[in-house]
Amino acid sequence: MKIVTINGSPKGREGNTNIMVAAVLKGAQAAGAETVNMFLAEKEIKHCKGCFSCWFVTPGQCVIQDEMAEILAQGEGADVLMLATPLKYANISSLLKVFIERMLVLCNPYFKQDPESGMIRHPKKTAAAEAAGMSFYRAKLLMIASGGLSTRDHFQVVSRWIKKLAFYNHTEVIGEIYVPQGLLLNTQEPELRPIIDNYLQLLEKAGREMATTQRLSAETEALLARDFMPADMYVAQVNGFFDRMLSKLEHPYVK
Repeated sequence: MKIVTINGSPKGREGNTNIMVAAVLKGAQAAGAETVNMFLAEKEIKHCKGCFSCWFVTPGQCVIQDEMAEILAQGEGADVLMLATPLKYANISSLLKVFIERMLVLCNPYFKQDPESGMIRHPKKTAAAEAAGMSFYRAKLLMIASGGLSTRDHFQVVSRWIKKLAFYNHTEVIGEIYVPQGLLLNTQEPELRPIIDNYLQLLEKAGREMATTQRLSAETEALLARDFMPADMYVAQVNGFFDRMLSKLEHPYVK
């Protein structure tokens, strides 16, 4: 079992998103999984040019010389691809978006209608092409996202997007873990720390489940969906922090 993580946080190892990822991978490693954790903030990945040379000139090879090929090589043999991102304007980070767009190099250029949904997507490549470096593309997907806002509804776009990505990649989503109130993940407040520590233990359990069954149990998903505190209490605490931070400004914001 190999679990590959692509972390799209611009804060990389120092971000709250990595607190979540590290806990999941700790559990997966304890269950015997091979894990790879890559930080896009530490990589040079340029924007896709849309030139389609990877289809018609050098099939399967991108003309851009950067670290994308290295990432794909490290991801080879993945059973689960864990995509991790902080919430950015109700969506994934720009770093993760650029990475996904560069996966075009793995696609079959033709269009084909899916008989079940009626939607159009690129078909699978030949069996030989699938065997030669396509497991990363077809790996099952686990989506992780953290956000600073107070409620879970802010992740609706991300949840819809990961399901669409799974359809395009001819794979499936085996888990979605979303954390509103993510500013609390690194809290040292004595009253809140036990709540966060318990949540991290649940993430480790999720990692063990991924490593053994390639699926999150309904029980684990339900426990992970609990908020750290009531939304109104969280909003009051965060706004109080902003008040203290902005009190010295000559022209403070209006609430």
